[in-house]
Amino acid sequence: MIAQHYGAGREKDLRANASVGILLLLGAGLLLTVLGLSVSEPVYRHFIKVPEEILDLTLKYFNIYLLGLVFQFGYNIFSSILRAVGDSAATLYFLIIYSIINVVLDLLFVAYWRWGAAGAAVATDLAQAASFFAAYLYMIKKYPLFRFRLREYTWNWQMAGQTCRVGLPIAFQLIAVSLGITLIQRAVNGFGTAMTASFAVGHRIEMFLNLPGNAFLSTLATFTGQNIGAGKLKRVRLGVAQTLFISVLMTLLISAFVWTMAEQIVDWFGLGEKAAFYCCAHLKAVALINIILSFYMPLFGVFQGSNHSAVPAFVAISALSVRVAVTYLFRYSDFLGYTIIWWNGSFGFSTGCCIAWCYYLSGRWRRNVKVFDD
Repeated sequence: MIAQHYGAGREKDLRANASVGILLLLGAGLLLTVLGLSVSEPVYRHFIKVPEEILDLTLKYFNIYLLGLVFQFGYNIFSSILRAVGDSAATLYFLIIYSIINVVLDLLFVAYWRWGAAGAAVATDLAQAASFFAAYLYMIKKYPLFRFRLREYTWNWQMAGQTCRVGLPIAFQLIAVSLGITLIQRAVNGFGTAMTASFAVGHRIEMFLNLPGNAFLSTLATFTGQNIGAGKLKRVRLGVAQTLFISVLMTLLISAFVWTMAEQIVDWFGLGEKAAFYCCAHLKAVALINIILSFYMPLFGVFQGSNHSAVPAFVAISALSVRVAVTYLFRYSDFLGYTIIWWNGSFGFSTGCCIAWCYYLSGRWRRNVKVFDD
């Protein structure tokens, strides 16, 4: 929404939308902190079915982590505002700050002071707080447009409604994806602690494989919004072609590295022999599967930037539904068996790819977009 106002030169609407966005995200962060603290124990114990031997550590980490959630939400709105005006490099610097502080504090709290899971959570919270304040100070220093006095943080129901119409489907998509991964984690836990440890590492590496697609999703959302605001739809189509090429190329390079170095990567995490065996197979599978994801994930940015954010939500939910369904259907069967834990993505992402491309090629994402095509 802010990118569209910025592209159209609507400064008043841009400031109003930024003000509402900041209030909305900080409020959501506080609300979800309270909600998370209220439900964490029954969810982890009865729904996710975390093994009893690690339940206390899990709850300790998660509950402390929740205390820093408002900083994470605040950082996300500040970085979104900066990306909307084309300053994506700044968000990289803040993430570097976050990563360095998090690693240093992890070494201090966990490795040196032996605080264990609690130390890791405290380190994460402090790192998030640091990136939150760094992003805020940078934003108000470089862009006077966003220097709000306290009384200028005003609530506008119309702006909030517009923001929620675009943002809620995206939020629902992320919640659904998290729920789907949680259900897969529940199936993983049924294979014992070796598989649980393996999946934790494998899923973490899988997130690295997703980075190009996620990065270019955000890029295309901003790019699409700005060009829609400026009335230049042809540039959107050109941007899609070029972005997809770069996304697929980067994913291929990362996948080739992960496939080649799978054993060495697993060794870094000090897993037991059985868990390492599982994890190595997991990494080699997702190195291939995530190439499919890179073919369509950037398209989500086009849909979000053109106010069709319900589409990526539908695509993601469809893909996750297929992944969860095949996981529970085949986990104990002769067909794939426990390896469905990592091969489920080939079924889900193929489904998502087909739906996303059908919608993009149909041109329906251009509906209700008030621009003068060039």
